[in-house]
Amino acid sequence: MRGTAEVIVGMQWGDEGKGRVVDAVMPKCDVVVRYQGGANAGHTVIVEGKKYVFHILPSGMLYSGKVCVVGNGVVIDPDRLFEELGELSSQGMDRARLVVSGSAHVVMPYHKVLDQLEESVRSKEKRIGTTGQGIGPCYVDKFNRTGIRVYDLMHPDMLRDKLDYILGLKNQIITRIYKETPMSFDAVYEKAMSWSERLSVYIGDGSAIIAKALNEGKCVLFEGAQGTLLDIDHGTYPYVTSSNPTCGGVFTGTGVGPKSIDKIIGVAKAYCTRVGEGPFPSEDLGEMGKYLREKGREYGATTGRPRRCGWLDLVALKYAARINGATHLALTKLDVLSGLEEIKVCVAYEYEGKKLDDYPADTWMLSQVKPLYRTFKGFSEDTSGAKAMEDLPQAARDYVKFIEDQTGLPVMMLGVGPDRKETIYREV
Repeated sequence: MRGTAEVIVGMQWGDEGKGRVVDAVMPKCDVVVRYQGGANAGHTVIVEGKKYVFHILPSGMLYSGKVCVVGNGVVIDPDRLFEELGELSSQGMDRARLVVSGSAHVVMPYHKVLDQLEESVRSKEKRIGTTGQGIGPCYVDKFNRTGIRVYDLMHPDMLRDKLDYILGLKNQIITRIYKETPMSFDAVYEKAMSWSERLSVYIGDGSAIIAKALNEGKCVLFEGAQGTLLDIDHGTYPYVTSSNPTCGGVFTGTGVGPKSIDKIIGVAKAYCTRVGEGPFPSEDLGEMGKYLREKGREYGATTGRPRRCGWLDLVALKYAARINGATHLALTKLDVLSGLEEIKVCVAYEYEGKKLDDYPADTWMLSQVKPLYRTFKGFSEDTSGAKAMEDLPQAARDYVKFIEDQTGLPVMMLGVGPDRKETIYREV
């Protein structure tokens, strides 16, 4: 009997709570796969009041008996990977078997240097908002065919030859364009070789492992980082990440075929947040934005940067549902809206006096639109103890129902409190 495959994808600008949804779905799954991104993203999972933050590792690492795969679409910072593994081990939480795809590309020291240098020379208006983790430059090298893959670290002589050529090019950029000190070949090579032995015990063929699991009737779960509106092709370019967080990234980032996917779960907050630069139509720059940030603890899991906050944007959410072919919705942080007299939802945009119902692909146009809101009655009750929709106040139920009607997607999970236990599960 063929197994099942589910995808969990962010429907906004990342930070939607995907790690929590993965953690909730994980018990029924045998394999969990991270398919894109790098250490520039963070998944936060709260277990019994304790917070665990995953940057590269799949959040299924908290479960014993599971297989966790870092797919070929991920760019791996080995230092960060070992740091995460060490933290889990020290807490006795390294319970899963980890497989790192040998075809995944490695974030080298010069990638971080170039990432930070490039951002430093941009004017404030042209900054991308990069985390400086070297993710973009690593993906550039991947597509320029000058990247270093995990497999390459296992072949010292070949690595030396490749690195001699590549670092020569990078040092020309560092010295001639940025007028900085060149990087030492020996230091970079020794760093790479120090990763080799430690990584060797985890290397495998992620695509083959996934195919075998599905052929054996097992459940495979795919998780991405960031969100749809940060997709390199479908997001608010150029204020995006360097990979495809959308569902399409699963296929290129793991080597699984499109026909293998059974369910696509889109994750969205009950409001909107964004880290970094770029257009954000429903952003609230006043007291409400501050309220959402503080009550929702909206600070980046990777950088600690305060997130920009605003009302739920249904124009963008419906666009994300279409791009991903989403079949279900997981709505997080409904509890953050408790205590408000009224709740607004962006239902359309206005541009040059005309109403827009569809999300514009033109980033400049998106930066100029005015959000058009529908206002709902708020609620003051504490939602954290709710176990079913019937336990929620009527205003909260009306809000969720409106989101379902507008997106055409059933809400299968609803976050009603910060802990993973504070979640309503629905059979839809």
